[in-house]
Amino acid sequence: MADEFTAYRGTETLRRGWTTGSCAAAASQAAAVLLLTGSAPAEIRLLTPGGVTFELPVEQAVLHENTAVCAVRKDSGDDPDVTNGVLVSASVRRADNGVSIDGGRGVGRVTRPGLAEPVGEAAINPGPRAQIKAALERAAKECGYEGGFSVVISVENGEELALQTYNSHLGIVGGISILGTSGIVEPMSEKALVDTIFLEMDSLYAGGQRTAFLCPGNYGADFARETLHLDLESAVKCSNYIGEAFDHAVCCGYPDILLVGHAGKLVKIAAGVMNTHSSVADARQEIFTAHAALCGAERETLEGLMGAVSVDACIELLDREKLRRPVMERIGREMEKRIARRLKGRARAEFIMFTTKYGVLAQSAGAAALCERLREST
Repeated sequence: MADEFTAYRGTETLRRGWTTGSCAAAASQAAAVLLLTGSAPAEIRLLTPGGVTFELPVEQAVLHENTAVCAVRKDSGDDPDVTNGVLVSASVRRADNGVSIDGGRGVGRVTRPGLAEPVGEAAINPGPRAQIKAALERAAKECGYEGGFSVVISVENGEELALQTYNSHLGIVGGISILGTSGIVEPMSEKALVDTIFLEMDSLYAGGQRTAFLCPGNYGADFARETLHLDLESAVKCSNYIGEAFDHAVCCGYPDILLVGHAGKLVKIAAGVMNTHSSVADARQEIFTAHAALCGAERETLEGLMGAVSVDACIELLDREKLRRPVMERIGREMEKRIARRLKGRARAEFIMFTTKYGVLAQSAGAAALCERLREST
């Protein structure tokens, strides 16, 4: 039987970890036990919403007159995470009834609408809030306590860690977010990044923006700012998840989408590839070769395109054969078809595809006008 702490990614065996939400819940339970009994447990056995049970060691247990504080250290398993190893602490006091949850030092606070919590609230997502409440209720039941609790969650060095996250762009200031739907960190998980992209799109829509402005990465963002003179405050870096970003734009209600990106990623759309990570698909040379063949390129040219090491190398070869314009026009039309097929008429999408060396290689018919509208709206 497979170990529930282990995940498999292809041939790799990787270790799962626990979220900041699980840390907050375990620390809260430990602090409540300390408050009610005068003695802190050495560890908390925590059943996560995802069904995995972790035994989380308790650190820095301190009891003041009517307040108990305990901490649990984040363990991200084999998932790269800026919060790995950080201490998440809970300060718990008695209350007349119910459970109130707030954020302390190192936990961000929401300043923009459209996020999981209202403006002014601590950035502790609904999943972790439910985990914390359940953990405190378990402690109360175990100790025969019928009253309520007030808990404040804090994160060691949370302000500094937040500088390495998307939080400031999302409108979360002063620290990190307490996250985790399942309570489990899945190693090499794409979900956290995709969820962050969706949150940013939600936030911009809630703020009144009606064009989903997508840049896969820093190259696209730099080109959009320096060449197209667009305000990156309205942009979302969608990484390789172009298809998912298109789908979420439709779900949000965005009528228009603008995609600005380097040809190394965007040209793959002409083959219907909407996750542009090289581990998923890499059809760049094949796309250039196929369209060059349809434009009448000689076999020698086609062999050169198939052996090219970059998009710029393909363009250099097409320029030498005076084929760049017809080939890029064909690729651009195919990109338009593939995007339209994905969107099914539910939104209008425009794109600008470039390389740093050659500038704009292809763009859809309405891209320039949509850029102008974005410039006027900011």
